[in-house]
Amino acid sequence: MVKQELVDRSPVRSFEKATNGGLKAGEIGVLTSRKGLGKTSVLVQFGLDMLLQDKPVVHVSFNQHSDNVITWYEDIFSEMTKKKNLANADEVKDEVIRNRIILNFSPDSIAAERITRTLKALAEGGTKPAGVIIDGLNSKVFTASELKALKTYAVEAGLSIWFSYNSDEEDVNKIFGSEVAAEINTVIHLEQKPDVIQMKVLKAHNTEVQNINLKLDSKTLLLSDK
Repeated sequence: MVKQELVDRSPVRSFEKATNGGLKAGEIGVLTSRKGLGKTSVLVQFGLDMLLQDKPVVHVSFNQHSDNVITWYEDIFSEMTKKKNLANADEVKDEVIRNRIILNFSPDSIAAERITRTLKALAEGGTKPAGVIIDGLNSKVFTASELKALKTYAVEAGLSIWFSYNSDEEDVNKIFGSEVAAEINTVIHLEQKPDVIQMKVLKAHNTEVQNINLKLDSKTLLLSDK
């Protein structure tokens, strides 16, 4: 009941409504902003939302040790449950994190190839994630062929993939180039405002999207639709 309440009351529902259903299986989404603005926090919240729905998640990091990623999940979950004032939070946390796998790769590795190979190995071992989060990505992976390979696997495996990417630019084609941009289904940009961090939809399934009323709390870095 606690898990369902967190899912039902999550700002991620507002995100999905504003972006034509959010990121679906077989699709790739990218979260952009300048460095240090809260991309990891948003990705962790997307990950927790899937975990609370009993959907396994693989979190790949290129610039943080596994302990740091675990801390992100601990802190964000704590802030979520504190804000909702829910009971049995620790029991729920222990239950959901059993479906989370954290991988840490060298930033100099060939990302797409290693990620796909690892995901296939996990699937053969019986672990089939519904979502993959790739944080701190080496920009070398963003070639059309690398991204197509990842997307092809996402379609085959029925999973969605979120990336984070450092960029202040708001023109998707300028960020990635037109060939790469064509492979990306959704692009969300974080923009610093005087008192909040605003989320902007740069692309969502090739349809026009109005500005969404989603932001990050500057202190907790939690998504908010208030």
